[in-house]
Amino acid sequence: MTIDFSLYLVTSRELLPPGKEYLESLEEALQGGVTVVQIREKKSDTLEFLEIARESKILCAKYKVPLIINDRIDIALAVQADGVHLGQTDMPVHIAKNLLPPGTVIGVSCNDSGHVKKAIEDNVDYIGIGAVWGTITKQLTSPVIGVRGVGSLLQALDGTNIKAVAIGGINSTNVLRTLHGSVSTSGRRLDGVAVVSDIVASSAPRSAAQRLRDNFDAWVHHFDVQSRVSQAYDVETIKNGVIELMQVIRDKSPLIHQITNVVVTNQSANATLALGASPIMATAPEEMRDLSRIPGGLLINFGTITNKGSMILAGQYANEAQKPVIFDPVGVGATQFRKTTASELLNAWQASVIKGNAGEMAALANSNEVQAKGVDSVGSGFVDPASFIREIAKRERCVAVMTGPTDWVSDGAIVVKLENGHKILGDITGSGCLVGTCVATFCAGASLLAAAPVTSPGPELAKLVRGNMLIGAVGGVLALTVAAECAAERTDVHGSGTFLPALIDELYNLKPETLLSRAKVQVL
Repeated sequence: MTIDFSLYLVTSRELLPPGKEYLESLEEALQGGVTVVQIREKKSDTLEFLEIARESKILCAKYKVPLIINDRIDIALAVQADGVHLGQTDMPVHIAKNLLPPGTVIGVSCNDSGHVKKAIEDNVDYIGIGAVWGTITKQLTSPVIGVRGVGSLLQALDGTNIKAVAIGGINSTNVLRTLHGSVSTSGRRLDGVAVVSDIVASSAPRSAAQRLRDNFDAWVHHFDVQSRVSQAYDVETIKNGVIELMQVIRDKSPLIHQITNVVVTNQSANATLALGASPIMATAPEEMRDLSRIPGGLLINFGTITNKGSMILAGQYANEAQKPVIFDPVGVGATQFRKTTASELLNAWQASVIKGNAGEMAALANSNEVQAKGVDSVGSGFVDPASFIREIAKRERCVAVMTGPTDWVSDGAIVVKLENGHKILGDITGSGCLVGTCVATFCAGASLLAAAPVTSPGPELAKLVRGNMLIGAVGGVLALTVAAECAAERTDVHGSGTFLPALIDELYNLKPETLLSRAKVQVL
């Protein structure tokens, strides 16, 4: 039996709002676009479960939507359900297959690679991966895997016909983040999303289901188009794109919201102004939603982690507003707290660009090839930096920037090698943080340059960010490194103390022709 898993509803009658009957809610959800229904009745006795399943089967048949029964093989047999869903502590798959009629769909819950491996051995029809987000609809017996944990489990299904849905806390505000961030490095996407409370607990389940279905369909269309058509880049295209962004920034003065560390707040704000943008260094959680509505970009730099709650809210609101989110995981490898916080942030929202030095990027990738000492990278770097930066961009589903004597930028498809800069950058505090500020500013310009958002379902609604983030990231790196070269050549610069104000001056006076003539760009 072929099932469309796009919008997989899991029922939970205890979540129904006051005045809403179960069958009424179910029918409205089916009218809104639900494509498969699972009946989950953990607290009901057999007779009550049987009656609910019978009534649900009739309603699902009316809309030609398959019915899945959670756990109970006897109930599935009694109502001739289309399938069963089994947890890790439920009846083993091979026994269920012996009891059920041929062609009955069987799905299993999976929380780790071992579960997926067993599901493949059992030749199930689909797996439910989760919990992806924290959920109140059931008591979790396994850890939340997070959005970033889904991709590796999906990749294990490569070469099989097994479908996959994500489950656990999915709703209309995080569904795009879930879909985008779950794609494996091999390009495998989810076949659907399983939803409970966002539909069942709604007083308008038809609208709730329609909203989720529209988002899913739009994202799948956008993903499929992107998979077939890749954007071509050459050096001239990249340079011209950066110059265009320089003008947009000067003309539009986007707001660059920076939650950054206390060491660099002043110089980051000055660099933002020098480029022609407007800085705001707000950290109060109460401000995050309002700031996300103002055109511009968001930089989250956790050199001093004191505002984690605000960082989470700011990123989530920026995703909703399709604004660039630039993440600078300063010193992420220095402590376990930093590693844990970085993972929490990257699961909470989708970064548009992640920028770090070799040590920081290695820590994010759990690689031991490059080590870090505090906030600094030590050693000779990666043997193959181009391959490394491409892979981390694929894994994190965003543009990745690795700074150093040579800077590397990738969107997961192409790699751009940049060889500007000056060694004196390493002698001032926060030079890497300044790169993050410049990248956020240029990505804000790219977002402003993109088409205005639309309000009807379509490709634009399927995006978590608007604009070309690769060009934005390259532009930010080039602006800072070219300005550094110009500053270092000045006769009034005698060391790191006079270099920093000169650097701000050169950012302020940076001309398109200067950047074009100096930029050392290679496309790999």
